Amino acid sequence: MKQHICLKKRLHHALPILFSLVFGGAAGWLLVLYADARFSGLSLFSIAVLLFLLYLGFALQIILHEAGHLVCGLLSGYSFSSFRILSLMWVKLDGNIRCKRLHISGTAGQCLMSPPDMVDGHLPTVLYNLGGVAANLLSALVFSGVSYMLPAFPFLSSAFAMAAAAGFLLALTNGIPMRTSQISNDGLNALSLGKNPEAMRAFWIQMKVCEKISLGVRLRDMPDEWFVPASDEAMKNGIVVVPAVFACNRLMDAQQFDEAERMMRRLLGLQTGMAGLHRSLMLCDLLYIHLVTGQHGDIPAQLVSPQQKQFMKRMRQFPTVLRTQYAFALLHEHDTAKAERCLRLFERCAASYPYPGDIASERELMDTARAAAEASCR
Repeated sequence: MKQHICLKKRLHHALPILFSLVFGGAAGWLLVLYADARFSGLSLFSIAVLLFLLYLGFALQIILHEAGHLVCGLLSGYSFSSFRILSLMWVKLDGNIRCKRLHISGTAGQCLMSPPDMVDGHLPTVLYNLGGVAANLLSALVFSGVSYMLPAFPFLSSAFAMAAAAGFLLALTNGIPMRTSQISNDGLNALSLGKNPEAMRAFWIQMKVCEKISLGVRLRDMPDEWFVPASDEAMKNGIVVVPAVFACNRLMDAQQFDEAERMMRRLLGLQTGMAGLHRSLMLCDLLYIHLVTGQHGDIPAQLVSPQQKQFMKRMRQFPTVLRTQYAFALLHEHDTAKAERCLRLFERCAASYPYPGDIASERELMDTARAAAEASCR
C-alpha cells in the first residue's frame, strides 16, 4: 500500500516535468521552423530575436493572466486586495493602494481578492480561478490574428506571434489541472473546489485570512473557527488542508511552540494535498522551534536536507526564512556576525514587505531567538 502511494506521488510530481519537457521540445522545434520561414533562412541572430520576443511575450502574458483574475474576480463580487507581478506587488493597505515587494518561489504573479460572503455554503469560484486562463487564451487568439495580418513586417509580426505562443503555453500550464513542486495551478484549484463544500469553505477562509493580513490583523487575533483542521481524509484536497497550515502559522505567531510542533509533525506525516511551498516553510518553522527550545541531539536531517537548503536559498528574501537563518546563526553556529547580517537583510526586506503584521510577528520570534542565545551563554 505504501509503495503504491509513493509511486502515485512520484508520478504526480513527474507529470508537470514531463509535460514541460515535451512541450518545451515541441516549442523549440516550432521556433526553429518559424525562424527559418519568417526570416528567409535560419541563423543564430533570428533565433536570438525570437527568444527575446518570446521573453517579452511571457512578461506581457503574465500581466494579462493576473489581470484576468482581477477582472473576473470583480465580476464575481470579489474586491481588490493585492496584485503581484514577479516581486512587484500592489496591495491595499489602510484604504490606499501601495507598491511593495514580495518574492514567492515558483510563482510569476498572483492576484488576491477579498471574497464576498458565502450564500448557502456557496461561493463563486470558477470564473475567478479560471479568469487568468481565459485572458491568456483570448489574447493569444487576438495576437495570432494580428500576426497573420502583418506578413510584410516580419519583426512586428513575430512579436505578436511570440506573445500568442506565450499565451497558449500559459493557458495550457495553468488550465490543465496539475501541481508543481511548490503550488497547485488554477485548473487544479477550480477542479478541487468543484462541488466540495469543505473545499469551498476552506477557499473562503484562505481568502479572508489574506484579506485580514493585508489589513494588518495578525493570525493570533483572527477568529478561532477559521483554523479548525478538517479530517485527515478531507485534507488530501490541496485547498482543504490550507486552514490547518494557517493554524500552525497562528500557533507560531502566538509562540505556542509545543503545540505548533505537534501539529506540524502530524500534518507532515499525513498524506495531504499540502503545497510544496507550505511544506518547506513549515520545515523552516520546525527548525526554528528545534533551535529556540534547546532540544538535545543533532538537528533532524529533514530540516537541513539539500532540498530544504535549496528552498531557503531561493526564498532568502522571505521573512520566515530570514528569521530561521538568524536563529540558526545564533543558536547553532554561534556566529553573531552572520546573525547580524541576517538581521540587516531582514530589516531591508521589512521596509518593502506588504504585510506589517507578519513583520511584527517575525520580529518577536527573532527577539525570542536572541533571548535564547543570551540565556545559553549564562
